[in-house]
Amino acid sequence: MIIKLNKQLPAPEQEELNIGYMRLSDSAPIIVAQALGLYEEFGLKVSLQREVSWANIRDKTIAGTLDASQMLAPMPLITTLGAAGIRAPIITGLVLSLNGNAITVSSALWNKMARVADPSRAAHDALTTATALKTLMNQNPGNPLTFATVHSFSSHTLLLRKWLRAGGVNPDRDVRIIVLPPEQMVDSLAQGVIDGFCVGAPWNSIAVEYGAGIMATTGFEIWNNAPEKVLGVLESWHSRNPSTHLRLRLALMAACEWLGNMDNRREAVAILSRPEYLDLPADYLRPSLTGQIVQKREDNPLSQSNFHVFSSYSAGFPWRSQAESMVEQFAPLLGKAVDNDKLAALAQQCFRTDLYREAASRLGLDYPDQDYKLEGVHEKPWMLNERIELGSDLMLGVDAPLQTN
Repeated sequence: MIIKLNKQLPAPEQEELNIGYMRLSDSAPIIVAQALGLYEEFGLKVSLQREVSWANIRDKTIAGTLDASQMLAPMPLITTLGAAGIRAPIITGLVLSLNGNAITVSSALWNKMARVADPSRAAHDALTTATALKTLMNQNPGNPLTFATVHSFSSHTLLLRKWLRAGGVNPDRDVRIIVLPPEQMVDSLAQGVIDGFCVGAPWNSIAVEYGAGIMATTGFEIWNNAPEKVLGVLESWHSRNPSTHLRLRLALMAACEWLGNMDNRREAVAILSRPEYLDLPADYLRPSLTGQIVQKREDNPLSQSNFHVFSSYSAGFPWRSQAESMVEQFAPLLGKAVDNDKLAALAQQCFRTDLYREAASRLGLDYPDQDYKLEGVHEKPWMLNERIELGSDLMLGVDAPLQTN
């Protein structure tokens, strides 16, 4: 795969890199860039390190064991803010993926929810399932359910909380929410440790395949085209290695463009399933990457081509408006809202739109010429200008305070 650049690149300050990733389908850009030789094309020698938790990813990046990592989209913001118990300036100049998550509940809980759900609405509709959950909880008070998310400050947490609140469930009072690594979700659900979880692919599909759970709803039905994973580096590492960082972003953007072609997704599944990468059966990876989602074991697949978005809708652009929106949504977990001036400064420090534009211009890709847009209000794809098409970003419900019953 030969990449044509508009300009010659400056020499890399550091040629050998360690990059961390998680055992998730949307690790695809990091893995595909290795398998297709894209890092080498940009003069880099990359070693990939699969990690077991997002805390490991963060801590090893801060310690310098990892030069760069796949990160949860809020992680650079939250870590720079120091809200998760550790403070370090982390930046991103590239969003690696949008969407990719789902909420899965145990088969036993699903069967109970189905009995009280509105039969006139789609079974897996986000509002239908959330409302059914609330109805069920009203009928069985005193037995709080336990849900899991992958990190307290993750898009998964935001999606889970939005889904619960849309049905009238108070996530801070009516249920218990715990943190588990993605790889522990399915076993915990099967053993009855938790009643449901919000996690990225392929773990929802694995739960369905095992018969341990049913996908109640998908993430993009709650917040469509939400930023999911980003390329994260220490701000100080970028300052020492600007050319290396540029080359890394270029390789990953080329991988995202390749993944944006659905004709390449089956090859991507074969690559990801290899023992040296995700080491998972292709059958578990195929549903989300090909957009053929099975939400219940005996059901036919639903076509959802935007379950993972890697390049469409200017997916890689790190919108500062999205950064601010995510931090604002975390206010209940932060204990208070971040004031507007500090919020704007945080978004500008962590979500480096200038770095994205630098790389996109070298690849000849179109990019937004503004850093902010209205968030959560677009029901359908829309045009930012005559060149840039953006996807729907509609959010489910509102985050207004819930009334005490």
